[in-house]
Formats: sequence, C-alpha cells, structure tokens
Amino acid sequence: MTINFGELKKGMAIELEGTPYLVVEYDRIKMQQRAPVMRLKLKDLRSGKVLEKSFQGYDVGLTMAPVETRSCQYIYSDGDLYYFMDTENFEQFPMNTTLLGDSLKYLKEEMVAEILFYNDDPISLDLPNSVELSITETPPGVKGDTAQGGTKPATLETGLIIQVPLFVNSGEKVKVDTRTGQYLERSG
Repeated sequence: MTINFGELKKGMAIELEGTPYLVVEYDRIKMQQRAPVMRLKLKDLRSGKVLEKSFQGYDVGLTMAPVETRSCQYIYSDGDLYYFMDTENFEQFPMNTTLLGDSLKYLKEEMVAEILFYNDDPISLDLPNSVELSITETPPGVKGDTAQGGTKPATLETGLIIQVPLFVNSGEKVKVDTRTGQYLERSG
C-alpha cells in the first residue's frame, strides 16, 4: 500500500529498498517556484540505526511495511538461539543473539514480551518497561557505611549487575527498568 506525505505519521512503519523503517520525525519544506522537499528521520527496524533521508517532488509515494506485533513467551535457549512461542497460536520460532542484543540481560524463562515481525520473520524484541528479577549475589550492607543512602553491586539471575540500596539482600526480588538498567524497587 502506497501512502503520500499527508498520510504519514510518527511511529508508522515504511519500507525503503526492501528494508523496514520506523518514522521518527518528518518535515516538508516548500519554497516558491520549487518542488517541495520531504525530510524523514528513520530508524532501521532490523539494526536500530537511525538515518535521515530526503525526497524531492510533488508525487512522493512511500510504501507501508508489512510489520505486525505479536505477544510471545520466551521458552528456552539452545546455544545462540532463543526460542519463543506465540501466545495465540502456540507456534514456536527461534531468534539469535544478534537480533536480541541487550534484551538478553533481562530475559528469563516464561517471560512474555512483544515481538515485531516483518514478512512473518521476527526482527526485534520489545521488553516491558520493567522486569522482576531475583538477586543471586550481593555483599551484605553494613549499617553506618554511609552518611546517606548508599548502594552496592548486585548480580541478578540473568547475570546482569546493577547497583541496589544497602538494605537489599541476596535472594530478594527487585524490579529493574529495562530501558536504563536501573534498580526501581524491591518486590515480592
């Protein structure tokens, strides 16, 4: 399906030269006696790279990318492959470590996340804003170590190391922000 500039919106997925992109920003500049220039800031949905593209002319048509988001559950890993199951039709499929990237730090079995598909192939994983993980190892916090609230390193069940307050101990569950990797609160 082809769309023109008037139908373009932020967050829309378009396809250029066989690659799916997400529209981050767009602008149209019209000067007297010249064809309008359309400037787009696009994010590659496969690699995550951001690029700027310009088009000139009156009849610029963009193609909508055939992308869809599905709710999927992480089941298990086998080497570099991580297997997920679609929660609606129970279809299973693998994703490799290059597609998952930093998401692996927060991924644990039975976790449900949104996966973006392009032409029925998984291309990216969208984790929830926060996840609950158990602390496997952290040194004990000693009262009187600081005048104000201090922090200490803690290793989580996924291997991620974050800073937590001194009162948090091994075996406790904590909520972690997946966008920043910061401790949010104790939970459970």
